[in-house]
This record gives sequence, C-alpha cells and structure tokens, in this order.
Amino acid sequence: MSDLAAALAAIDTANASDPDLSEGTPAAQLYGQRMSAELARLFPDASEPLQIAARGQHIERWVLKRADYPNGREGYLNWRRDLAKHHAERVGQIMRDTGYSDAEAEAAGKMIRKEGIKRDAQVQTLEDVICFVFLKWYFAPFSSTQDPEKLRRIVVRTARKMSDAARARVLDEFKLPEELAAAFKT
Repeated sequence: MSDLAAALAAIDTANASDPDLSEGTPAAQLYGQRMSAELARLFPDASEPLQIAARGQHIERWVLKRADYPNGREGYLNWRRDLAKHHAERVGQIMRDTGYSDAEAEAAGKMIRKEGIKRDAQVQTLEDVICFVFLKWYFAPFSSTQDPEKLRRIVVRTARKMSDAARARVLDEFKLPEELAAAFKT
C-alpha cells in the first residue's frame, strides 16, 4: 500500500542535507515545501504522483553543481537535463520504497523531466506550479541581479511554458510592471 506522507517525508529528509541555508533552512527542503503549498492552493485535487513530483522536483539539487559543467547555454542545458534525470530517479526510488508502483513512479518522473509539457495535463500542471513558485518566492531577488532586457526574455520564456489559465491567474495575482505583464497576456 502506498504512503504519501512517508514519500513526502523521505524527500524532506533527503533535502534536509542541502548546504544552502541562505533563508535559514535547507534551500531544497524549503523549495519542496513551497511547491507543495502552491500545488495544494492552485490544484487541490492533484494526484499523489503529482504531489510527490512537486515536492521532489529539486531533490538533492546541490549534488550536481553548475560549476562542474561548461559555461554557456549548452553547459547550462546539459546541467539542467542531468539534474532532471537525477531528481526523477531519486523520487522514483522513494516512491517504490513507500509502496508506489513502477507506473506511478514513472509518471512522477515524466513530470519532473517535463516530458509532454503542453500535451500532458499533469506535466503542464507541475510546470505551472513551478512558475508560480518562481514568481512568488524567487522572482524579486532574482530580478535585481539581471539587466532589464535579459529579465524580460526570462519572463517571456517563463510565460510561454505556462498554460493559458495559469498566465491569466498570474495577471490576477501578481503586480508586474507592464513591460513584464505583457508576456502573460494571451
């Protein structure tokens, strides 16, 4: 029998080892908890694999360091791909260890690897939650480190990944400058 509470606790335990304590608690653990809270707020009827994928989307993110990959876009994309694979494998193992089937673990892995974005409802839901968490918790400090044109491009890319409904909700929930809000208008 599967155990959602045990799976979430195992993810939190793994993420408690994150050395980044910049917000007073392990960063990956805090991120996972924020993902769970936003998923529950935005999509209260989410499936258990989606709840687990949201919590574990950045499991052990510090294990693969960006500095170990070449500079530039190609190095960045390879790092992100390898991270997604690692996150999916770790979450899948935790799911199997807590009574979930291989099919449920693979479904969560597919969401974490973002396979089927814009085509698979659960993958898209996870992406929408990721974007909301970014905008709610990480956008303000991040935006202060970017030049305005680069920030605009990042916001446009973020909006493009979201569903129409999520983009509309962003406009309702966030006070963005007009030049950035334009990216969310459908």
